[in-house]
Amino acid sequence: MKSVTVFTAVTAAVVVAATLGGAPRPAAALEDVDLVLNWVPTADHSPYYYAKAQGWYEAAGIDLAIETGKGSGVSAQRVGAGMSDFGIADMATALLAKSKGANLTALMVIYANSPQGFYWLKSTGINGPADFPGHKIGNPPSDASRVMWPAFAQKVGIAPDAVSFVNVSPQAKMASLKSGAIDVTTDFYNEHDLKVRQFGDDLGFVAWRDVGINPYGNAIIVNADYMAKNPAVVKAFTEVSQKAFAACVADVDPCLKALLDAASGLDEANQRDQWMRVKELMRDPTTTGVALGAFDDARLRADYEMVKTYFEIEQPFDIETAYTNDYLSTDIKMPAE
Repeated sequence: MKSVTVFTAVTAAVVVAATLGGAPRPAAALEDVDLVLNWVPTADHSPYYYAKAQGWYEAAGIDLAIETGKGSGVSAQRVGAGMSDFGIADMATALLAKSKGANLTALMVIYANSPQGFYWLKSTGINGPADFPGHKIGNPPSDASRVMWPAFAQKVGIAPDAVSFVNVSPQAKMASLKSGAIDVTTDFYNEHDLKVRQFGDDLGFVAWRDVGINPYGNAIIVNADYMAKNPAVVKAFTEVSQKAFAACVADVDPCLKALLDAASGLDEANQRDQWMRVKELMRDPTTTGVALGAFDDARLRADYEMVKTYFEIEQPFDIETAYTNDYLSTDIKMPAE
């Protein structure tokens, strides 16, 4: 079994400085770089804010601007069109955008496991997916869980048309579940603890990954033309981000402080809970054995076939053009536990 490299914040800082040239470069030498998030800043974005606050990007010659996002679809479009250099996007969404002409490449996976899951209240008589037939599932019409429902239904052995769907906004999911307007809803695993606190032992949950549907989730993407023209900047950005995630896995306290300093209105306890769930999503055999953030080619090919099956692929492409592990440091691995 390969040894696992675990970084403390101090160790990571030393490595960043050593790897990327030591002392910060003059301001005149800094490259302006834009990172558009997939959504508003939360715990899974804390490593970027931490690395920026520590001056790690600057030490690598990067003047990083972090922009709040409006969904993976928007960030994939912006990066693919060259409006942003880097972005965060769900991989299935990024693959779909690429099929529509978005010129992007994935550099580093953050969610090595799918964050998607189904939630229900046990008091309704539902004990698991086998009991979903005849019940109402509430989520937005474009929710990935609704689009991919046939795959889930087939996997758990129920008819896709055995449930009915109700249009519910993301903000109304929990209230609708509590009121009985819906029987089941879908959500990301990041905020699992909020639901546990609200519903306690009455909360039922199943993760997609636990039934064998595990597409890659959020990843760092880059405009492919920018990558071709600026390989040194791309490598520096990727390695700093990778080291920042390793530092936050080792000690999240300074990372959450950096996040809370940069983004107002966040509850520290909630963000801490989210980060614990994010760490679970980051861990798989490739991120622990090859490199933190590394993709597995076979898994991505399976994800591509899934996207072809359940979404509309306009222009087929070779999956090898959609990602690269070349900019990651293999010295940094996700801890096994």
